[in-house]
Amino acid sequence: MQGLSVVIVGGGAGLGALIGRMAVENGASALGIIDLSTDAAEAALAPAREAGIPAAFAACDIRTADAAHAALDKVVDELGGIDTLVNSAAIYPRKPILEITDADWDASNAINVKGSYHMMVAAIRRMRQQPLNGLVRGRIVNITSVDAFKAHPQNAHYAATKAAVVSLTKSMAHEVAPDGILVNSVAPAGMATQKARELGFLAELAKASPLGRGGEPEEMAEWVLMAGGPKNTYMTGENIIVSGGYIYA
Repeated sequence: MQGLSVVIVGGGAGLGALIGRMAVENGASALGIIDLSTDAAEAALAPAREAGIPAAFAACDIRTADAAHAALDKVVDELGGIDTLVNSAAIYPRKPILEITDADWDASNAINVKGSYHMMVAAIRRMRQQPLNGLVRGRIVNITSVDAFKAHPQNAHYAATKAAVVSLTKSMAHEVAPDGILVNSVAPAGMATQKARELGFLAELAKASPLGRGGEPEEMAEWVLMAGGPKNTYMTGENIIVSGGYIYA
């Protein structure tokens, strides 16, 4: 991430916050966080402030275009530009497939699909105004999920939204390729998060993976940094699956 201004949506906690910290550790020149929680967004900027690089945050409900665009513009104005956008904001509901309500569908689609779309559009508008940095004008990485490709009757509405983001990523990549903007997605699976540890899910994760263990969040984040970093100058419209073999098991 050397020399790149990075903005992370949903970067206040979890994988998003980890990606922000690792971006700073890997040489990012500026870090922006957009999150529903003001406190979480501000706290997630601690690595950037400790490193002495520009840091900015905005609290935002990304379900509406006006709010999403205003938040992105605020952060980018304070940072002085945007080279990489990471869409990590999502909700992960669980409910038997025959019991999903209209409200459940609307909430999942509004955040996971529509929110990701709003943030991409907002970022692309800013990236298009910037000069090429070598061969690339900007990079976008959407966090999807292996659930998009597997049967998941206990969270079918979540899985469906992540499949939608995979498709949206491809369409957006095609649209902005002439601008030198690369759009990809990363689909993690089986992350051995702190919450998974607390809930006792590690044995279940290990059983599901041919590698016999859950994946560390850092192992997932590395691929996000690769897709959103300066080494990626040609890959676009791709979905990178990081599942420890779970995808084919």
